[in-house]
Amino acid sequence: LTDQGEILLDSAHRVLDASQDLMDALNAKQTALKGALRVCSSTGFGRLRVAPLLARFAAEHPQLTFELELLDRPVDMLAEGYHLDIRLGTDREAGVVYKPLVSNVRVLCAAPKYLRANPEPKALADLQKHRCLLIRERDQNPKVWVLEGPSGTESVSVNACMASNTGEVVKQWMLDGLGIGLRSEWDVADLLKSGRLIRVLPGYVQPAHVVAAYPERLAGSTKVIALVDYITSVLQEPSNNP
Repeated sequence: LTDQGEILLDSAHRVLDASQDLMDALNAKQTALKGALRVCSSTGFGRLRVAPLLARFAAEHPQLTFELELLDRPVDMLAEGYHLDIRLGTDREAGVVYKPLVSNVRVLCAAPKYLRANPEPKALADLQKHRCLLIRERDQNPKVWVLEGPSGTESVSVNACMASNTGEVVKQWMLDGLGIGLRSEWDVADLLKSGRLIRVLPGYVQPAHVVAAYPERLAGSTKVIALVDYITSVLQEPSNNP
């Protein structure tokens, strides 16, 4: 788009949101939610957690329509016209409301096959000698891992032997014994429990809490708030906690 086109697109999104907010307000006393919702999330969390929740919510509110996009890149909600982003990590932008949903951390792990062939790291700096599998998470420089450990926040530059923009690809490489990866605890909990993956440097984690993000102009949107409240209640159930 040209600069003028981007301005027009952003203005169009605002007009559509405002008109829908007006309809929400007029129908606030009605039980039925109506209208469209554009939702985005990261690929792995979106496919495994957000998509099933949207399906259940849609079944309860048949007059709503949904569009879900799964993206492993930074999202500019205001420019791209999303109503809601269910994201992991610390990225923040102006003009957006953030509501914490559930705690989560990323952990370092590798397959037993890799650790049998390579000395297990004893300190964070030892990672520089290892094959590291990198993902371009939305909120971080892929070649620098920033973690919380016994001495507080520390960072280490890692040499990428393989990298991807999709977390599920990196997880499979980890299972194949190709190196050490940094993955969300919710995503590898079962693999760690079964022994298919092993925690490396277990004293270190990277906070990556799950949050709902939506434009400030939609803070009064009935359907957005209803969906956020629904996702929050389900994710905070013990059986669904990441």
